[in-house]
Amino acid sequence: MNPDLLLARRDLDFLLHEWLDVSGLCARDRYAEHNRDTFDAVLDLSAELAGEHFAPHNALSDVQEPRFDGETVTMIPEVGAAVRAFAEAGLVSAAMDESVGGGQLPHVVQQACFAWFQAANVSTSGYPMLTMANANLLLAHASPEQVTRFVPPMLDGRWFGTMCLSEPQAGSSLADVATRAVRQDDGGFRLFGNKMWISGGDHELGENIVHLVLARVEGAPPGVKGLSLFATPKYVVTADGARGERNDVTLAGLNHKMGFRGTVNTVLNFGEGRYLPGGSPGAVGELVGEEGRGLAVMFHMMNEARIGVGAGAVALGYTGYLRALAYARERVQGRPLAAKDPAAAPVPIAEHADVRRMLLASKSYVEGGLALVLRAALLLDDQHTHPSADARARAGALLDVLTPIVKSWPSQWCLAANDLAIQVHGGYGYTREYGVEQLYRDNRLNPIHEGTHGIQALDLLGRKLVMNRGTGLQVLLETVHESVEHARATADTELGGYADRVAAAADRLATAVAAAWESGDPRVALANATTGLEAAGHVVVAWTWLDQLLAAHGKEGAFYDGKRAAGRYFLTHELPKTGPMLDLLAGGDQLFNEVDPAWL
Repeated sequence: MNPDLLLARRDLDFLLHEWLDVSGLCARDRYAEHNRDTFDAVLDLSAELAGEHFAPHNALSDVQEPRFDGETVTMIPEVGAAVRAFAEAGLVSAAMDESVGGGQLPHVVQQACFAWFQAANVSTSGYPMLTMANANLLLAHASPEQVTRFVPPMLDGRWFGTMCLSEPQAGSSLADVATRAVRQDDGGFRLFGNKMWISGGDHELGENIVHLVLARVEGAPPGVKGLSLFATPKYVVTADGARGERNDVTLAGLNHKMGFRGTVNTVLNFGEGRYLPGGSPGAVGELVGEEGRGLAVMFHMMNEARIGVGAGAVALGYTGYLRALAYARERVQGRPLAAKDPAAAPVPIAEHADVRRMLLASKSYVEGGLALVLRAALLLDDQHTHPSADARARAGALLDVLTPIVKSWPSQWCLAANDLAIQVHGGYGYTREYGVEQLYRDNRLNPIHEGTHGIQALDLLGRKLVMNRGTGLQVLLETVHESVEHARATADTELGGYADRVAAAADRLATAVAAAWESGDPRVALANATTGLEAAGHVVVAWTWLDQLLAAHGKEGAFYDGKRAAGRYFLTHELPKTGPMLDLLAGGDQLFNEVDPAWL
């Protein structure tokens, strides 16, 4: 498939080099072996591999989803070939330490590279995404001996990884996790329980699957403080790192989804007794990190997955926009409103104002969303490698605030871009032949998994904006105002006007959050948390647009004119929506607490 219909390389170059100046990272020791040429080379490779190995079977994996015959999961062979090509290119470990065979790419570059694969085939890209996040958690929290046994096969593409949190009775309420970890005489653990909605939970793509499982050690207290994390592979891993006997992890069945069908989604039973490792029931699990600290450790993978979900939502929205744009430029239909001669030739539908409205809205969502995701990835680089300790701390605080927004805002608004792509195609958009309907179905999962829209709202309003006496919110305001002052200093009247709008919206966000929490009662303060999340997301994306306009300031050409048009749209048509939303948040409306379920 033509990579130009997946992502816009020109936009990536603008964001990485003209806005974020990622080449400046090469002055840091970790990235000293890189330069713009190496960054561009891996971007080129990613676009090529995505177009050749991931995109061609995107529709096929949707129609021929994974199948389970009671023993084995089978899927179309193109999936395995694609993930092997990804691993053989060294992309699984691209951002990891050189000490484990990694390429030590900046996270921001790696995120840009992976977006090509998500745009080409979000289902197939799910397998390496989960494996990379699993390996990163182990590298950060497992013992050196565990790292030696588990991680290298993942980086080679021979083993895969998952995260096992949800359970049928608990869903997203992790405090209710009931999977038990029974301590053995040798100090190890055996796991018993069920896990639901496990992406990549069983397949034959590699030699082993390492499940990271949240479970409660017998005797541990109730709630999330009683949870521990266990590496529980499909096949037991021996002391020398070899694949041993089958572990007591049983595939109970597959979930059949509206979209994202190519990523096998499973129900797993641990300790069912179908397999008896060492002759005893129970899945062999190895404690990762400290006992009782499982959720804290798991957040390492969860936060990476949340940013990955936001990036995937952007990629799906972006490719949908590009396909709609290409269609609108080619599809001839109708005449200009002022045309009087019915015999005049019809024009491309891109000439019609309402089609331009849909395309410009989509452009503002997907280019704003991509900027948001890359900003978050750069903050991760700064958090770990910036030479200034204060800058590292500020980057971490800002990333904490942005993570629920990075997950949720693209999942809502880049999904809207997919909706508009269908509308631009008209009746054709509602058919499978044009592909944009699949992109919508694939993207519709993103507001749900890795923490639903509402859960991200509670995280943002209930924790991230108020913890540590509001440090994260204060860093956000200070950073936004730096951009505002920069824009005002350009002496460009229009840009200065946009800066004033962004400043006012950011300040109003802060006062609305403070007003919502005046009572000190979380039930009252969080009644409109989702409204607050959506308003905060629009404020943050407006800030990214102001920054993009600054980077484009004084530059000529259609690309920069397009940036100015999309930025103008977002700042004049979208940002004003936050006013009533923040008024509602500040006013403390309690409708949702007062409604009796019997009324619904």
